[in-house]
Amino acid sequence: MKSPVRYKLGKQSSLAPDGHLDDLVELVKEHETEEGIDPRVRLMYLANEGDLEGIKELLDSGVDVNFHYIDDRTALHIAACQGFADVVALLLERGAEVDSKDRWGSTPLRDAVHYKNHDVIKLLEKHGAEPLVAPMLVKNAREVPDYEIDPEELDFTNSVNISKGTFRVASWRGTEVAVKELGEDLFTDEDKVRAFRDELALLQKIRHPNVVQFLGAVTQSCPMMIVTEYLPKGDLGALLKRKGAIKTVTVVRLALDIARGMNYLHENKPAPIIHRDLEPSNILRDDSDHLKVADFGVSKLLTVKEDRPSACSETSRRYEAPEVFKNEKYDTKVDVFSFALILQEMIEGRPPFADTPDSEVPKLYAAGERPPFRAPLKRYENGLKELIEECWNEMPAMRPTFRQIISQLEFIYNRFGHKRRWKVRPLKCFQNIEAMLKKDRSRRSSFSLSTHSSASSI
Repeated sequence: MKSPVRYKLGKQSSLAPDGHLDDLVELVKEHETEEGIDPRVRLMYLANEGDLEGIKELLDSGVDVNFHYIDDRTALHIAACQGFADVVALLLERGAEVDSKDRWGSTPLRDAVHYKNHDVIKLLEKHGAEPLVAPMLVKNAREVPDYEIDPEELDFTNSVNISKGTFRVASWRGTEVAVKELGEDLFTDEDKVRAFRDELALLQKIRHPNVVQFLGAVTQSCPMMIVTEYLPKGDLGALLKRKGAIKTVTVVRLALDIARGMNYLHENKPAPIIHRDLEPSNILRDDSDHLKVADFGVSKLLTVKEDRPSACSETSRRYEAPEVFKNEKYDTKVDVFSFALILQEMIEGRPPFADTPDSEVPKLYAAGERPPFRAPLKRYENGLKELIEECWNEMPAMRPTFRQIISQLEFIYNRFGHKRRWKVRPLKCFQNIEAMLKKDRSRRSSFSLSTHSSASSI
């Protein structure tokens, strides 16, 4: 009697259409016998379960290690998807074809990359798996982009990880640079490849003192990388954690740096660039203590030509505008909202709603709540409090543009400058008066002595 058992494989090919797995009938009639499940099909099931001893027993009995099952998939494909490095090692040892292709052309290595099974990736590469081709590889050398950097020129000998994101410090032609390696899942995600192309096209245009400088990229080999200038002083977030509240006049100067960088992005032609992840850890400090906007991730460098740009799961929810949280149509004003929170944090010395979990903060914004002003009101003088309130207005259209923010901040900064001058001038004035009085007393004393001398001679 035929077995009624049906086994379902847990993960599908990296190149299979979405939802394909749900439509598969994992055991078909031609692989069933009166005695039960065909041993070759059982090999697939045991590879899916990671049953090392069961697999050894089947292979010892003579089962073909390279048996192609539904959609031309092998046990090595299945084990690579599941991330069973010990099973992969056994199959390779028993003669499994390392570059076997399934119905869609996916290899075990591509499947392992898709499911981020790093131990399996290393194992397959060690056994000679054909490396994945960079998605932007060109056929003609004349088509190589101008910004292309030879990866051999990047020296990671003394490399260290930078706190933000996946950036590492490297040496390039004698200069320290920041290098971001693109995730392995990029190779199997056409949308991310397209976004990466768009990002590079935009990064080539960005040239501003308050935006981190793009230096080049590696696109013709794996791993693909983005190379930017390295700012050793770290980010604004680290500075705030270390120092807490910053002097108000310094806050205004730093806020001007951020606003100028963001205004440049928002006034990009033909379409504005929305950062969408403006927060302290994405704002870096240079050697002269000025700030530069940074971290234009693949899914965050967006243009307002899109009706509803997709949110990125890697962004901080604590600085997220309410219209993003509510999945509404949004534009450049989401960055203005984030800027208001950063400006207030520099004055208060603590993140917005610091005692609330990051994921819960957007709900407060959506409900109309804003972080309280706890610092002394004198720290918000000259219109700073009013500017912050305008920037986090519930209605995006009512928030100012960064050009308007710059004008207001320059006015505030000049007011602080006048106050500093007035604090100095009275002292100089009194010093001048005292000097004049001394001179007058000295003159009168000389006149008195002269008169006395003349009288004596008479």
